[in-house]
Amino acid sequence: MCLLLLPVPFASALAVYYTAMQPITHQPPSLSVRRSRIIFGLVAVVMGIFLVRSFYLQIIKHDYYKKAALSDQLKQQEIPAERGIILAHNGEGVVPIVLNQKLYTMFVDPTLIKSVDIDRNAAMLASVLGGTASKYAADMRAKDTSYVEIAKRVESDKKDSIMKHKYPGIAEKELTYRIYPNGALASQLLGFVNADGKGVYGLEQALNSELSGTAGQLKAVTDINGVPLAANTGNIQIAPKPGADVQLTIEMPMQQQLERLLQDGLKKAKSNSGSAVIIEAKTGAVKAMANWPTYDPSDFGDAPTEAFANAAVSSPLEVGSVMKPLTTAAALDAGVIKANQTYYDPASWVVDDFTIKNIEEDGGGGTKSLKDLLNLSLNTGATWELMQMSKPGGTEINAHGRQVWYDYMTKHYLFGKETGIEQGYESPGYIPDPNKGYARNLTFANTTFGQGMTATPLQMAGAFAAMINGGTYYQPHLVDATVDADGKKTPVQPKVLKNNVVSPQVSSALQDMLEYVVSQHYFTPGFNQTQYSVGGKTGTAQIEQNGKYLDNDFNGTYLGFVGGDTPEYVIMVRVNDPKNGGYAGTAAAQPIFGTLAHMLIDNFGVTPKGQ
Repeated sequence: MCLLLLPVPFASALAVYYTAMQPITHQPPSLSVRRSRIIFGLVAVVMGIFLVRSFYLQIIKHDYYKKAALSDQLKQQEIPAERGIILAHNGEGVVPIVLNQKLYTMFVDPTLIKSVDIDRNAAMLASVLGGTASKYAADMRAKDTSYVEIAKRVESDKKDSIMKHKYPGIAEKELTYRIYPNGALASQLLGFVNADGKGVYGLEQALNSELSGTAGQLKAVTDINGVPLAANTGNIQIAPKPGADVQLTIEMPMQQQLERLLQDGLKKAKSNSGSAVIIEAKTGAVKAMANWPTYDPSDFGDAPTEAFANAAVSSPLEVGSVMKPLTTAAALDAGVIKANQTYYDPASWVVDDFTIKNIEEDGGGGTKSLKDLLNLSLNTGATWELMQMSKPGGTEINAHGRQVWYDYMTKHYLFGKETGIEQGYESPGYIPDPNKGYARNLTFANTTFGQGMTATPLQMAGAFAAMINGGTYYQPHLVDATVDADGKKTPVQPKVLKNNVVSPQVSSALQDMLEYVVSQHYFTPGFNQTQYSVGGKTGTAQIEQNGKYLDNDFNGTYLGFVGGDTPEYVIMVRVNDPKNGGYAGTAAAQPIFGTLAHMLIDNFGVTPKGQ
């Protein structure tokens, strides 16, 4: 018998073959086999979940998680833009009246300062910045913070003296501050920039977007310590775009003299506050505008907030009899009266059961001319003009007359709406509705002599200029040019808001009437009306408080023009509650107008008649 020896692999395969050739018998799998199958299935399911999740995270959400992974290392910083400067006229040239200055805020990070170094650091800071070393030491011992400001508005030389030591935990950041080199001059007109870098009040607020420019942006990938990886291609920098420079219509010498003369006049009138505006009659350009009291915008933190607003544009008042030239012009333009006509003035009218009388001594009832109406400041005369708008030759006020006068106030003189001057917080004033309210006829009679309505000094100057310059309403404005970041200068052309405010004939007639009014009143010595044309009107208005007029408190106003053959400048003066005796318009506001008229003639080249 021969024994055949086979290799093990072959024997195993043969055994498998032999087994496979046996009849199949169905036996249930053992418990261990079933467990193995279950485990295998669970593993397969888990592996499938991991595969799907991995696909979702690595493919679908790749960009999202890439950004998230970088978020701790990606530092973003806004780069402030250089704010545009503001310039004004000074003789033949222009000078900056608002500038920028780079200063520094010094701060400490207490987490980076060793306790053994605190006294040394504090002594150094006190020697450079002033103050006490103990205060700086306390700042460096602050708990639960990595940032404590120790000084603001630090100049570069002091900053350098501190930073040269390279002491850990002492740092600085550069900030740009607004500088107003002329102190309080034109402060309310200019406004200021607050701690957040935003312009508030005046020009700084109205032109904030133009002046502030566009901030840049820096994105830098840093290492674990926050140090930028300068070579990293992920760094992106958008350069800031500087703001535009703004050139004003303001004449610096005129502004300086206006502020001085206004303050002096208010002191003589025993008034605590007032405003004055000077604009060009034929362009609407504001040449000077001032209020008292005022403040220094470089140090606005110590000023009362009520001093910030430019009252000439933000504080409307019942203007008083300076409205009468505008009422007269409206009645003339509407064709219901004539410049050379006379009328019978009864010295009082009863309207809605209320008696309208005159404040000034009018000599009693009698025949008056329109020049008399303005010179004697007749409330009854202005009321009569409204009666003529209601029905020529009549002595009653009706809805038609109210509507005609309302349309002149709002659609011709543009009262009740903002002028659009480049100032923050401009007020539109108030004109009553001609068809609503109690005692409407009385209300509108009052508006003809400047009560029952409100307007700002600037609105009055703009409307008066339109009435006296031939009938064109130029928008009052403070900017005559802008210079963009590329150095391109863009002049600002005068903007016409309304043509045919009144006819040229009416405008000429009012110029003549208002010159007559000035000729009948006293002005400071040396005034030569044969060489220059000066006209204007006083206003005295009761002060309203809590819905009632005060018996012994009045505001004084004066509205007039200065020129040669044609009006060149319009001047509006407001004096709040003067206490120097007499009528507020005549005793308080008129002298200020007189000094301003002389100032313009003597110092600012008003063209004489015939030249």
